[in-house]
Amino acid sequence: MSTRFGLLVLMTLLLGCGPGERKVIVEEEVPGDLMAELGPEKLSSYGFFDGPLRDLRPAKNVHFYAINSPLFSDYAFKARMIRLPEGARMRYHETETFEFPEGTILIKNFYYPADFGKPDGERRLMETRLLVLRDGEWQPLTYIWNEEQTEAILEPAGRTLPVSWTEGKGVVRTIDYSVPNLNQCRGCHLKGDRVMPIGPSARQLNVGSQLDRWNLEGLVDGMPDVPHIPRLANYEDSREPLENRARAWLEINCAHCHRPDGQGKTSGLHLMADVTSPLALGIGKPPVAAGKGSGGRKYSIVPGEPDESILVYRIESTDPGVMMPEMGRRLVHEEGVTLVREWIQSLK
Repeated sequence: MSTRFGLLVLMTLLLGCGPGERKVIVEEEVPGDLMAELGPEKLSSYGFFDGPLRDLRPAKNVHFYAINSPLFSDYAFKARMIRLPEGARMRYHETETFEFPEGTILIKNFYYPADFGKPDGERRLMETRLLVLRDGEWQPLTYIWNEEQTEAILEPAGRTLPVSWTEGKGVVRTIDYSVPNLNQCRGCHLKGDRVMPIGPSARQLNVGSQLDRWNLEGLVDGMPDVPHIPRLANYEDSREPLENRARAWLEINCAHCHRPDGQGKTSGLHLMADVTSPLALGIGKPPVAAGKGSGGRKYSIVPGEPDESILVYRIESTDPGVMMPEMGRRLVHEEGVTLVREWIQSLK
């Protein structure tokens, strides 16, 4: 573990990490010398955007990208970008995230439209998360936007921010939005003993003509013709097969931990969408550690019985000692839970 991350451990007190155990986040002021080591204090220092920062208009070598199935983050919208060093290229990988050149920065801007019925209208930018490839290691950084929406400031310790929006039929919804601290970012992105990106894989980036366009622009090396590139389902698209959609939801929301090299590997679950083993998916599988997190249910997935499945119990909970994913949300993803329930119901 690098020195900067070793020091950041002081910001987080973990009182157990198993099912039913409680996690307490302690936010502290980060020393100035550590702040300077992490990165620039202001997001504007990077030069990601042309014009007013709030417009998120990409500057030279900054490229928007989309993915098929996004991580649920309390209904926040996201604008994703990659900044590549001048003249540098990504390298295609069929099964894992693309390989990126030194100096690449992955940029994810989180925001809420004032009215969800007008997603391109007025909005409030909450945070911008970066993954910076420096000396061969990915470094997570989080910048919180000010009330004026003119700047975002580095905040390693995380913060809770109230936010409101209007959704269907004028209903106003208010939540306390949680900005993660850097240890939480690291925990979700840890693969083996290395911090790695999660979203920009071939099957996630295979959206419309995006990869064709990148290929024509000379941004990717080693990419095959698009018909030969794998594709993850879009779980929000009801035209796609139910199983593909449910498996895509589980991959992006759960499999960064529940895979052989993830933080949740001791559970024995492997929730990537290409896994075929019923037991690895949790079908008929008892939990490794029983307790509060099981809700008294015996198996991770009981075919045809979502109300008897531990997986459903955990994804529809907001109890910190039960809920999965255990970080990155305060709300239940109602549409995602419905989707997983329907899939389990179909497994008769």
